[in-house]
Amino acid sequence: MIKYCYSNNRRDSSLFRLLRKIMKIANEWKDYKILDMADGQKLEKWGNVILSRPDPQIIWKNKSFPNKWKDINAVYNRSKTGGGSWDFKKKMPSKWQVKYKNLIFNIKPMGFKHTGLFPEQAVNWDWMIQKIKSAKREIKVLNLFAYTGGATVACLSAGASVCHVDSSKGMTTWAKENVTSSGLQDRPVRFIVDDVVKFVNREIRRGNTYDAIIMDPPSYGRGAKGEVWQFENNIYDLVELCTKVLSDKPLFFLINSYTTGISSKVLEDILELTVSKKYKGKIESGEIGLPMENSKLVLPCGIYGRWED
Repeated sequence: MIKYCYSNNRRDSSLFRLLRKIMKIANEWKDYKILDMADGQKLEKWGNVILSRPDPQIIWKNKSFPNKWKDINAVYNRSKTGGGSWDFKKKMPSKWQVKYKNLIFNIKPMGFKHTGLFPEQAVNWDWMIQKIKSAKREIKVLNLFAYTGGATVACLSAGASVCHVDSSKGMTTWAKENVTSSGLQDRPVRFIVDDVVKFVNREIRRGNTYDAIIMDPPSYGRGAKGEVWQFENNIYDLVELCTKVLSDKPLFFLINSYTTGISSKVLEDILELTVSKKYKGKIESGEIGLPMENSKLVLPCGIYGRWED
């Protein structure tokens, strides 16, 4: 765990405490490693497959381990006109699996550099699993913008029931495959393909509630029927709306974000203005990151805001 601050001026001690952040590092992976980082690219090992993918945080030029870049299965190259494409250097499977502890995920190269999994989220999976197991009661989880179900798989493995909501039918199918690969297909899970705002509004009308809410909203996106989502314009309203489907004894509320320019303190403030107005608990926010193998370097990968009882 790395702690850092924006000021070392003792006169600003109250501001120092306010702005102090914690970076949580996903350092317990065995099937995933960052081998090197340089010139806008990260060299990753997913199981036995080595990929090179762009990352805007990698602004230095020099490679730490030049020889490791000689054995690459595929490189994702950005296009100057937007998007990009994969350049396959050597034979590799069309899809394969990686394991995190007792969780198994299906991986494959997708458009816009994705692989179907964000390995830095392992720090949140561990936290959710611990919270659910320690609760010693039945926990209902609502996972919004649930993608390929990393958090869904984690919560199911801890014994919770999960409602998994995503507007993409393809990503939802992928999430079902991850649940099955992890041997959790008999656990209580609902898969919903829908716009998250419309779904939450229906749950409010139905009187359904949840003990934990997870959301990983995109910077920009469209719902199942073309509904427009823009993080800056919609995140506060969604969090406020979701407080109406929290149970009388909520366990946690987690917001993840990869939106450029948004501070983790913003997520903390949103939770303070919404969830904390109705429930007593504590709030934490910060960054999540991935370590580079055989190095002191850590790649910042996103931000989080957490409310917990």
